[in-house]
Amino acid sequence: MTPELSIIIPLYNEIEVLEICHKRVTDVLNKLNLEYEILYIDDGSKDESAQFITALAKDDARVKAILLSRNFGKEAALSAGFDFALGDAVIILDADLQDPPELIPEMLKVYKEKDVDTVLMKRTIRDGESMAKKQSAYWFYRILNKLSDFHIPEDVGDFRLMNRKTVQALQKLPERNRYTKGLFAWIGMDTYTLEYQREPRVAGIAKQNYASLFQLAFEGISSFSIHPLRVSTILGVISALFGFVFGLYIAFKSLLLGDPVHGYPSTMAIITFLGGVQLLGIGIVGEYIGKIYIESKQRPIYLVKKLISKKDNS
Repeated sequence: MTPELSIIIPLYNEIEVLEICHKRVTDVLNKLNLEYEILYIDDGSKDESAQFITALAKDDARVKAILLSRNFGKEAALSAGFDFALGDAVIILDADLQDPPELIPEMLKVYKEKDVDTVLMKRTIRDGESMAKKQSAYWFYRILNKLSDFHIPEDVGDFRLMNRKTVQALQKLPERNRYTKGLFAWIGMDTYTLEYQREPRVAGIAKQNYASLFQLAFEGISSFSIHPLRVSTILGVISALFGFVFGLYIAFKSLLLGDPVHGYPSTMAIITFLGGVQLLGIGIVGEYIGKIYIESKQRPIYLVKKLISKKDNS
């Protein structure tokens, strides 16, 4: 029987929280009068996460354990979840339980009553996160929307409910450089937004550091906008005009006043500034070329090492 609901839970080194996560999710789902499945996608964990979800899948036919061959990243793990999920509706949930599974009944209620394709979950409070992370997330979403060619909902993460039509639309997008939150917005569809308070992690530590978050942020900007290229072009034009005007000033000053050569510090400052602008422009262009290079290889987004399901083995 095709399940009515699929829960996709990507994870990486989350052994400290998996037992609590599974209990809270199943406690919620077992109270609902529907057929469901839970898909745990292990993104190449180095701890005992893979063994734990394997045991769950062997014991419960409603659980699938999908083990990727290595760490491909959360975006790839989500893609694997979309490919293997069978439910009419799909919910993405982080294993760290910052997004409470107890909100699932309310999401389903809104989904049915409002007759929408997607139920978005907007974070009004982000407990357990540093002020620096909160502020960087706040400004990132707003800068991204200023640069993007379409609106990406602010303060909305991966936690959401999608119908089968939305999931199938996502599966049609072939790019390897994936910023999933942008892809969700790009496909459109009818949405309804619920607000909630994000909780601290139940256990363990966050696996994403500021370097990886910055990389993801730049991925989001460069995947859905060419504005960085335009900014580098504008900087180049401004620098060229400034250099031309300054050159005319020096020439006329020397011709009219016979001014001896001065200004070594200012000359070096201008050269340094122009060199920085050039390197910035080259770096931005390089990022886009790198994306083209990766896309041209047409490598798969992920590879599955093993799929464990009691239903398939029975």
